Amino acid sequence: MPVTIALHFWRLTDAETADTLARHLSEDEAARAARFVFEKDRIAYRIGRGRLREILGAATGQAPGALRFSYGSHGKPFLPGGPAFNLSHSGGLACLAIADRVLGADIEAHREIEEGVAERFFSPQEFATLSALPPEEWNPGFFRCWTRKEAVVKAMGDGLSIPLDRFDVTLRPGEPARMTRLDPAHGALAGWRLAHLDLGPGMAGALAMETGGDTLAPEIREVPEGLVAHASA
Repeated sequence: MPVTIALHFWRLTDAETADTLARHLSEDEAARAARFVFEKDRIAYRIGRGRLREILGAATGQAPGALRFSYGSHGKPFLPGGPAFNLSHSGGLACLAIADRVLGADIEAHREIEEGVAERFFSPQEFATLSALPPEEWNPGFFRCWTRKEAVVKAMGDGLSIPLDRFDVTLRPGEPARMTRLDPAHGALAGWRLAHLDLGPGMAGALAMETGGDTLAPEIREVPEGLVAHASA
Protein backbone atom coordinates (compact mmCIF):
# COMPACT_ATOMS: atom_id res chain seq x y z
CA MET A 1 0.00 0.00 0.00
CA PRO A 2 1.50 3.41 -0.94
CA VAL A 3 2.71 5.60 1.92
CA THR A 4 1.84 9.25 1.31
CA ILE A 5 4.54 11.82 2.04
CA ALA A 6 3.39 15.45 1.95
CA LEU A 7 6.12 17.83 0.80
CA HIS A 8 6.27 21.57 1.44
CA PHE A 9 9.01 23.88 0.16
CA TRP A 10 9.59 27.52 1.04
CA ARG A 11 12.28 30.21 0.95
CA LEU A 12 14.20 31.27 4.06
CA THR A 13 15.45 34.70 3.03
CA ASP A 14 12.69 37.33 3.41
CA ALA A 15 13.01 39.58 6.47
CA GLU A 16 9.36 40.68 6.43
CA THR A 17 8.21 37.07 6.35
CA ALA A 18 10.50 36.32 9.29
CA ASP A 19 8.97 39.15 11.33
CA THR A 20 5.45 37.91 10.56
CA LEU A 21 6.17 34.28 11.45
CA ALA A 22 8.12 35.12 14.61
CA ARG A 23 4.83 35.46 16.52
CA HIS A 24 4.40 31.68 16.36
CA LEU A 25 7.71 30.88 18.09
CA SER A 26 7.97 29.63 21.65
CA GLU A 27 10.04 31.57 24.16
CA ASP A 28 12.90 29.10 23.75
CA GLU A 29 12.77 29.37 19.96
CA ALA A 30 12.70 33.16 20.07
CA ALA A 31 15.69 33.15 22.41
CA ARG A 32 17.59 30.80 20.12
CA ALA A 33 16.86 33.00 17.12
CA ALA A 34 18.21 36.02 18.99
CA ARG A 35 21.50 34.24 19.65
CA PHE A 36 22.43 33.93 15.98
CA VAL A 37 25.33 36.24 15.13
CA PHE A 38 24.34 36.87 11.51
CA GLU A 39 21.02 38.42 10.54
CA LYS A 40 20.54 36.01 7.62
CA ASP A 41 20.69 33.09 10.06
CA ARG A 42 18.14 34.71 12.39
CA ILE A 43 15.83 35.29 9.44
CA ALA A 44 16.22 31.71 8.20
CA TYR A 45 15.55 30.24 11.65
CA ARG A 46 12.44 32.35 12.28
CA ILE A 47 10.98 31.52 8.88
CA GLY A 48 11.89 27.85 9.20
CA ARG A 49 10.36 27.37 12.63
CA GLY A 50 7.42 29.68 12.04
CA ARG A 51 6.39 28.00 8.80
CA LEU A 52 6.95 24.56 10.34
CA ARG A 53 4.50 25.49 13.08
CA GLU A 54 1.94 26.82 10.60
CA ILE A 55 1.98 23.68 8.47
CA LEU A 56 1.94 21.24 11.39
CA GLY A 57 -0.72 23.31 13.12
CA ALA A 58 -2.96 23.02 10.07
CA ALA A 59 -2.27 19.27 9.89
CA THR A 60 -3.21 18.70 13.54
CA GLY A 61 -5.96 21.30 13.96
CA GLN A 62 -3.95 23.33 16.49
CA ALA A 63 -2.84 26.94 16.59
CA PRO A 64 0.80 27.21 15.41
CA GLY A 65 1.95 28.72 18.68
CA ALA A 66 0.20 26.01 20.72
CA LEU A 67 2.29 23.13 19.35
CA ARG A 68 4.60 21.57 21.92
CA PHE A 69 7.61 19.79 20.48
CA SER A 70 9.59 17.09 22.24
CA TYR A 71 13.24 16.54 21.39
CA GLY A 72 15.32 13.42 20.88
CA SER A 73 18.80 12.89 22.27
CA HIS A 74 20.35 14.66 19.26
CA GLY A 75 17.99 17.64 19.40
CA LYS A 76 15.64 16.48 16.64
CA PRO A 77 12.09 17.82 17.25
CA PHE A 78 9.01 15.63 17.07
CA LEU A 79 5.32 15.80 17.97
CA PRO A 80 4.46 13.11 20.56
CA GLY A 81 1.03 12.55 18.99
CA GLY A 82 2.27 12.65 15.40
CA PRO A 83 2.42 13.12 12.52
CA ALA A 84 6.05 12.26 11.80
CA PHE A 85 8.03 14.95 10.01
CA ASN A 86 11.52 15.86 8.91
CA LEU A 87 12.79 19.33 8.03
CA SER A 88 15.86 20.02 5.90
CA HIS A 89 17.25 23.28 4.55
CA SER A 90 20.10 24.38 2.32
CA GLY A 91 20.84 27.23 -0.05
CA GLY A 92 18.05 29.40 1.33
CA LEU A 93 15.40 26.71 0.70
CA ALA A 94 13.50 24.59 3.24
CA CYS A 95 11.88 21.20 2.67
CA LEU A 96 9.36 19.72 5.11
CA ALA A 97 8.28 16.08 4.66
CA ILE A 98 5.27 14.78 6.64
CA ALA A 99 4.03 11.18 6.90
CA ASP A 100 2.37 8.71 9.26
CA ARG A 101 5.68 7.04 10.16
CA VAL A 102 9.31 7.99 10.72
CA LEU A 103 11.04 9.27 7.61
CA GLY A 104 14.14 11.12 6.46
CA ALA A 105 14.41 14.08 4.09
CA ASP A 106 17.54 15.86 2.94
CA ILE A 107 18.23 18.66 0.47
CA GLU A 108 21.61 20.15 -0.39
CA ALA A 109 22.76 23.04 -2.56
CA HIS A 110 25.65 21.96 -4.76
CA ARG A 111 29.06 23.33 -3.79
CA GLU A 112 32.65 22.41 -4.47
CA ILE A 113 33.64 19.14 -2.79
CA GLU A 114 37.06 17.54 -2.65
CA GLU A 115 37.33 13.99 -3.93
CA GLY A 116 38.69 12.86 -0.57
CA VAL A 117 35.35 13.57 1.10
CA ALA A 118 33.63 10.99 -1.10
CA GLU A 119 36.45 8.48 -0.61
CA ARG A 120 36.23 8.92 3.16
CA PHE A 121 32.46 8.66 3.63
CA PHE A 122 31.12 6.61 0.72
CA SER A 123 31.41 2.86 0.33
CA PRO A 124 34.08 1.51 -2.06
CA GLN A 125 31.37 0.63 -4.61
CA GLU A 126 29.80 4.08 -4.44
CA PHE A 127 33.17 5.79 -4.75
CA ALA A 128 34.05 3.63 -7.76
CA THR A 129 30.71 4.44 -9.41
CA LEU A 130 31.15 8.14 -8.72
CA SER A 131 34.72 8.14 -10.04
CA ALA A 132 33.55 6.54 -13.30
CA LEU A 133 31.15 9.38 -14.09
CA PRO A 134 32.11 12.08 -16.61
CA PRO A 135 33.82 15.06 -14.91
CA GLU A 136 30.76 17.30 -15.31
CA GLU A 137 28.61 14.69 -13.53
CA TRP A 138 30.90 14.19 -10.53
CA ASN A 139 29.50 17.00 -8.38
CA PRO A 140 25.80 16.27 -9.07
CA GLY A 141 26.53 12.56 -8.53
CA PHE A 142 28.18 13.29 -5.20
CA PHE A 143 25.14 15.19 -3.94
CA ARG A 144 22.66 12.60 -5.23
CA CYS A 145 24.57 10.04 -3.18
CA TRP A 146 25.01 12.32 -0.16
CA THR A 147 21.35 13.36 0.14
CA ARG A 148 20.13 9.78 -0.26
CA LYS A 149 22.49 8.57 2.46
CA GLU A 150 21.62 11.44 4.79
CA ALA A 151 17.90 10.77 4.30
CA VAL A 152 18.45 7.12 5.24
CA VAL A 153 20.39 8.03 8.38
CA LYS A 154 17.63 10.45 9.43
CA ALA A 155 14.96 7.81 8.81
CA MET A 156 16.79 5.30 10.99
CA GLY A 157 15.81 7.37 13.99
CA ASP A 158 17.34 9.68 16.53
CA GLY A 159 19.06 7.03 18.60
CA LEU A 160 20.66 4.98 15.83
CA SER A 161 23.96 5.96 14.26
CA ILE A 162 25.24 4.13 11.20
CA PRO A 163 28.47 4.85 9.32
CA LEU A 164 27.72 6.03 5.80
CA ASP A 165 29.80 3.25 4.26
CA ARG A 166 27.62 0.50 5.80
CA PHE A 167 25.04 0.82 3.05
CA ASP A 168 25.01 1.66 -0.67
CA VAL A 169 22.65 3.86 -2.67
CA THR A 170 22.30 4.56 -6.38
CA LEU A 171 23.85 7.76 -7.73
CA ARG A 172 24.09 7.64 -11.53
CA PRO A 173 22.13 10.33 -13.43
CA GLY A 174 18.62 9.13 -14.27
CA GLU A 175 18.94 6.05 -12.07
CA PRO A 176 15.98 5.53 -9.67
CA ALA A 177 16.76 6.27 -6.03
CA ARG A 178 17.37 2.94 -4.32
CA MET A 179 19.32 1.38 -1.47
CA THR A 180 21.28 -1.52 -2.96
CA ARG A 181 23.15 -2.83 0.08
CA LEU A 182 22.64 -2.67 3.85
CA ASP A 183 24.80 -4.14 6.58
CA PRO A 184 22.51 -6.81 8.16
CA ALA A 185 23.40 -5.46 11.60
CA HIS A 186 21.30 -2.40 10.74
CA GLY A 187 18.18 -4.08 9.39
CA ALA A 188 16.72 -5.66 6.28
CA LEU A 189 17.42 -4.13 2.88
CA ALA A 190 14.06 -5.23 1.41
CA GLY A 191 12.02 -2.93 3.63
CA TRP A 192 13.66 0.34 2.56
CA ARG A 193 12.27 2.77 -0.01
CA LEU A 194 13.89 5.96 -1.33
CA ALA A 195 12.64 8.82 -3.50
CA HIS A 196 14.48 11.36 -5.63
CA LEU A 197 13.69 15.07 -5.37
CA ASP A 198 14.39 17.05 -8.54
CA LEU A 199 14.75 20.68 -7.45
CA GLY A 200 16.42 22.04 -10.56
CA PRO A 201 20.07 22.81 -11.36
CA GLY A 202 22.36 23.22 -8.39
CA MET A 203 20.20 21.35 -5.86
CA ALA A 204 19.81 17.72 -4.79
CA GLY A 205 17.22 16.08 -2.57
CA ALA A 206 16.01 12.70 -1.34
CA LEU A 207 13.47 10.97 0.90
CA ALA A 208 13.89 7.67 2.75
CA MET A 209 11.62 5.44 4.81
CA GLU A 210 11.62 1.90 6.17
CA THR A 211 8.18 0.85 4.94
CA GLY A 212 8.32 -2.93 5.22
CA GLY A 213 7.94 -3.10 1.47
CA ASP A 214 5.19 -0.52 0.85
CA THR A 215 5.86 1.97 -1.92
CA LEU A 216 6.35 5.71 -1.37
CA ALA A 217 3.85 8.21 -2.75
CA PRO A 218 5.40 11.69 -2.37
CA GLU A 219 2.98 14.56 -3.00
CA ILE A 220 4.23 18.13 -3.45
CA ARG A 221 1.79 20.41 -1.64
CA GLU A 222 3.63 23.75 -1.66
CA VAL A 223 6.45 25.35 -3.66
CA PRO A 224 7.70 28.94 -3.68
CA GLU A 225 7.60 31.07 -6.80
CA GLY A 226 10.43 30.23 -9.17
CA LEU A 227 10.99 26.67 -7.93
CA VAL A 228 10.02 23.74 -10.12
CA ALA A 229 10.02 20.58 -7.98
CA HIS A 230 9.34 16.96 -8.87
CA ALA A 231 9.44 13.83 -6.70
CA SER A 232 9.90 10.30 -8.02
CA ALA A 233 9.90 7.10 -5.97
